[in-house]
Amino acid sequence: MSGPAATALPTLGDLAWVPAVARPDLLADPVAAALTAWAGVDERVASGVAVAEIDPDHADTATLNTVHGLPPEASANCVVVAGRRGEVERVAACVVPATTSADVNTRVRKLLDVRKASFLPTERATAESAMEYGGITPVGLPAGWRVLVDERFRAPGALALMGSGLRRSKLLMAGPLLCELPGVEVVTDLGVVRG
Repeated sequence: MSGPAATALPTLGDLAWVPAVARPDLLADPVAAALTAWAGVDERVASGVAVAEIDPDHADTATLNTVHGLPPEASANCVVVAGRRGEVERVAACVVPATTSADVNTRVRKLLDVRKASFLPTERATAESAMEYGGITPVGLPAGWRVLVDERFRAPGALALMGSGLRRSKLLMAGPLLCELPGVEVVTDLGVVRG
């Protein structure tokens, strides 16, 4: 199923954005494969998902925003959470605006239907996703993981600045397009506003 034709390449701050599908070298392998597959069924992806190279030392959200003049509300943080129900482990990637924190103890725990939810250890998250720490993104995650995205990204004009699977680049797309990523579950109040 195709979406509307040609979407303008999103840009933000002073980074040099290019179509992500044209620069697989700036993407972790599973991210490149997922974007290519998605672009095959939705023509908006080829021009609507951008990538920019960054200094890996600036990959942290706050540092990146300061150095490149990026609005914090556009940054999308992706955290990986797991819990058990009996013998079955349930894993989910939670994508929330950087101005919020994933509501792991209440919202995510209930969505996973587990007694306790906690962050997946970094070593497991990076090994199982085949992505670098600080670069994990909802695009191209393992098939068994749920992908939960905060409903705030559906707002008209919302942008989602997130990892590319690598620390040396970032992805950028319209928030509503992120909400249409295959396999995404859009969740109200997934993130809770900090302090």
